[in-house]
Amino acid sequence: MAAPTPPQPVPTAKRRSNVATFARRWIHGVFHALASVATSTWRCPAGHQRGLKIVFSGFISSLCLLLLNGCAAYQFGSAALYPSGIRTVHIPVVRNETFRHDLGPQLTDALVREVERRTPYKVVSNPNADSVLRCSISGQSKAVLTETSSDDPRALDSAITVGATWTSRDGRRLMQNSLASVDQDSIGFSQSVRFVPEAGQSIDTANQEAIDRLARRIVSQMESRW
Repeated sequence: MAAPTPPQPVPTAKRRSNVATFARRWIHGVFHALASVATSTWRCPAGHQRGLKIVFSGFISSLCLLLLNGCAAYQFGSAALYPSGIRTVHIPVVRNETFRHDLGPQLTDALVREVERRTPYKVVSNPNADSVLRCSISGQSKAVLTETSSDDPRALDSAITVGATWTSRDGRRLMQNSLASVDQDSIGFSQSVRFVPEAGQSIDTANQEAIDRLARRIVSQMESRW
């Protein structure tokens, strides 16, 4: 006896089409019922009621078509927040221009986790992916905020500066920022974290926290600008 054929997954585009069709029919049905109630409430001859119902239903149908079909590229769920036409992202190892060589791999790993967790995209190792997210750490600094009575550091601040670009395979810029210049190659991010050695915190824990926050901010900037 032949083994039963496992069910095939429904393509994403077909699922979206089914959802849009269901929504269109549901909205049309609701407003058709409202048209019936409205025309029955107005005290006018039956012939006029039928005419009003036809006009009202036609207006609502046109409105539904504008709402549902006018945004043909609209996506449902978290995918609606990000540019369409992109399925894969390549994230090269973050370039690090500071003396703390561990920051580059840490930010690379954090970016991969955030993209996989929050976006509809798949991170791949192939440089010929649909898009490439490049980041470069340009600076890392440490500053003393307060001192003890013996002049030892009590509270310190660690800051990391990163530049990021996200481009499609054809060179189109996907990451946008209204405050950045059009000619600017990358968008700048800076994150500082305070740490207290007396509480068991260190420059390493502060840098890791700054890296995690930077990754979240960079991935948030990948969302489409409305």
